[in-house]
Amino acid sequence: MPPKSSGSSAVHASPDAPAVDVWVNGAVAFSNAPFTGITDYAELAAGTYNVQVSPTGATEPIVIDADLDLAAGTDYTVVAVGLLENIEPLVLVDNNSAPAAGKAHVRFVHASPDAPAVDIAVANGGPVLFSNVPFNGVGDYLPVDAGTYDLEVRLAGTETVALSVPGVALEDGVVYTIFAMG
Repeated sequence: MPPKSSGSSAVHASPDAPAVDVWVNGAVAFSNAPFTGITDYAELAAGTYNVQVSPTGATEPIVIDADLDLAAGTDYTVVAVGLLENIEPLVLVDNNSAPAAGKAHVRFVHASPDAPAVDIAVANGGPVLFSNVPFNGVGDYLPVDAGTYDLEVRLAGTETVALSVPGVALEDGVVYTIFAMG
């Protein structure tokens, strides 16, 4: 029996990089991914894969070259983070298990290289959902009541709002990842 497959997606979060192709074991798996682009999952058998990233339509320069071990039955997202001169992969293990009735699951990924550590909070004095998340930091999945929220990105440990994000709709039974890209 062959090893169970894994799902893998890619996110382009490098603000000064051009659109890219993502290569897996020497073949283009995702083509022309733009900044802030998020691909669908690709099914891969469990195993070790060489992942490379290059500008769209080019084989050079290779800006990321990494070997990734993918476990059976596990979903991953590979995020290209940092400015182009320091670009690197951030590998996330995705938990796509179904939330409880009336809930959504949400996590936060700080992929903005020009921003300090931040808190993510519900606006107007609501609770802090993710606290002191630095660049390349990932907040754990958090169950929240399904609904629409006005969120704030604050400088970590302060009430200083760096960005207001109104009307974030979190649907019942859905798993979300919120990315900060800058």
